[in-house]
Amino acid sequence: MTTGAAVRTAAGTGRGLSVSAHGLVHIYRLEGNDVVALTSVDLEVPAGQLVGLLGPSGSGKSTLITLLAGVQRPSAGRLRVGEHDLSNLPDAELDRLRALDVGAVLQGATRNLLSYATPAQNVAFAQKAALRLGVRELPRPSEVLDLLSLADCAERKLAELTPGQLQRLAVAVGMATLPGLLLTDEPTSQLDHRYRDEVLQAIASVNRAVGTTVITVTHDPEVAARMPRTITIRDGRIGAEGHGGEDFAVLGRDGSLQLPPDVRERLAPGTLLRVRLNPDGTVLLDPRADGSSADGSSAAGSSAAGSSAGGSSSDGSSSDGSQGSSSNDSSSHDSGRPGGTP
Repeated sequence: MTTGAAVRTAAGTGRGLSVSAHGLVHIYRLEGNDVVALTSVDLEVPAGQLVGLLGPSGSGKSTLITLLAGVQRPSAGRLRVGEHDLSNLPDAELDRLRALDVGAVLQGATRNLLSYATPAQNVAFAQKAALRLGVRELPRPSEVLDLLSLADCAERKLAELTPGQLQRLAVAVGMATLPGLLLTDEPTSQLDHRYRDEVLQAIASVNRAVGTTVITVTHDPEVAARMPRTITIRDGRIGAEGHGGEDFAVLGRDGSLQLPPDVRERLAPGTLLRVRLNPDGTVLLDPRADGSSADGSSAAGSSAAGSSAGGSSSDGSSSDGSQGSSSNDSSSHDSGRPGGTP
């Protein structure tokens, strides 16, 4: 077992794992039909980063989380967690990855917990897979609970815990082995604002103290605004990134670009757009003057003014040091997010 000091200084050991997806595709069968859940997803998350994955129901964000957790394998493309290629990882190594290096928190706190066990017993149970693999350098359950400010609840019954404490305990179970990657699916969806803020602060605290990379799925823009970096997924593609309170469109490796929703509302599908690169480096999207669409019909709303986008793409680094595929340009749409960590 590690000591409490080792837990507190784990951030200095490079514990966090990076995440990399290139051309990621996932297709599943539903009622005899193929459903494309993810299409050509490109994603880079540096080790130790705290990221919000924002999108409506059915956008593909939960599918992406299951792939990162090693629960499913991608249909095509490349997906890496740290040095592990999840597309080709043997089953035995995938089991070891899930037992040691990737923690997952399902939506709904009680789905992650044994109702008859104490908080300490729940964390101990989550460590059993690692112990079966012969791993002995694990934190004590009390130390993991302390990371989530639950040390005084270690031996209490779950029925005595508040909703916020239950959700923090679910996160503690996900952090039982101090993994390099923590995936949380809608950890605040069933909480009021008080408990929501309590849980978000706890997740950010774990990220800072241990250095674990954290990806949090949410449909709530207010929750996403609390993350230093937000990735928006729409229709199975990365649609935008948020940094410092602004949204940026993301240019895909194949040249595809998802327009922001407010622009898409003004341009009908099939609208013909001229793409002009101006001498100052800005890019102008100019709807065809006669309003024609690709099939020759008139496209309603195509008389909207063109959108200008600032010049060359950056190296992917945001002002806070995070790396994404967004570009710093004047086409950014102010999301109204305050930015910053909880």
